[in-house]
Amino acid sequence: MNRAPLPSLLPRSFLALVGVLALVVSACGESVTPIAEARALETGATVTVEGYVSVQPGAFVSALGDEGFAVQDGTGGVYVKMDAKQTFGRGAHVRVTGTLDEQNQLRILKAAPEDVELRSGTQEVSPKAVSTGDVNESVEGQLITVAGAVTQPFQDDSPYGYKLYINDGSGEVQVFVHVSAGFDKATLQALSVGDSISVTGLAAQYEATYEVAPRQPDDLRRVAPRP
Repeated sequence: MNRAPLPSLLPRSFLALVGVLALVVSACGESVTPIAEARALETGATVTVEGYVSVQPGAFVSALGDEGFAVQDGTGGVYVKMDAKQTFGRGAHVRVTGTLDEQNQLRILKAAPEDVELRSGTQEVSPKAVSTGDVNESVEGQLITVAGAVTQPFQDDSPYGYKLYINDGSGEVQVFVHVSAGFDKATLQALSVGDSISVTGLAAQYEATYEVAPRQPDDLRRVAPRP
């Protein structure tokens, strides 16, 4: 009696091996580092982070010289430096792979368009309330809100931006308004020493100076009339 040949085990073994390899590759590709941990890595390290866009692409091009954006997760935030402007806006869910670097002492993640993956879902990033004297490395890269009295006259630093200084009693902080953020210069010039304002923006740094950089005109508002 002729017996039917046994089925070969090779296809099943091969498929199992392919499946394992696919899982390994997928796991490696999905490795995401919390932003706070990523910021602490050595300059030059390649890292993948994921979060929501807190500063829209191109808002700070006048001073930073690029079309980048900021991204934030539950641990921290970082500015992503990029030459090509992306089409998504604030609240977009993105995964970014890039190289850690410093630009005038601001921690940045340098990336190319192909290193940015748009993920599903959107979420508006809520700013963290911070005292003017507490704008420092601990909040750099995050979206924050500060409020206080204007302490110095308006300073024109065109074509890069405009400078204001405010203090809530805990220490003075610089507000750097990028020209590319769309503010009306005359409105800023009309602010006088003693006026109380609230500012929402990216906690940033330029050399030894920490600053708050608003993203658009409604990020800066007068909260009380001048006495």
